[in-house]
Amino acid sequence: MAKTVIKRVQDSTQEFDQEVEEVIRLGRYREGDKRPMKVKMRSQVTVKENMARKGKLADDVNHKEIWIKRDMNLEEREKKVLRSEAKEKNEKKTEIEKKSFYWRVLDMRLKKWYLRKKEEVMEEAIN
Repeated sequence: MAKTVIKRVQDSTQEFDQEVEEVIRLGRYREGDKRPMKVKMRSQVTVKENMARKGKLADDVNHKEIWIKRDMNLEEREKKVLRSEAKEKNEKKTEIEKKSFYWRVLDMRLKKWYLRKKEEVMEEAIN
């Protein structure tokens, strides 16, 4: 399956499917469920070419439900979790809070990023 998808992504002159070194199914097997696959390639150049052309799958009727994503290291995964937490906190803010600060990830920590001083926002709300 992995080689078939890679053939759909590559140009007709390329043979990236020959660059596949290892294919691993991730997650536990559950009947009827779909599981992601991790595909290890022999060269970084091949990976970059495949990532650049992964949009070709959107036009392919047979592979429309298949997604290609770059593998993330531990720090990137932690940062992704922090970003989603910041987004969630930003959505729960009141109108006054929205005008004074927002949550963001800075140096691998969740921090308040102030837009204006709290006093300015309070004065504006009163007037």
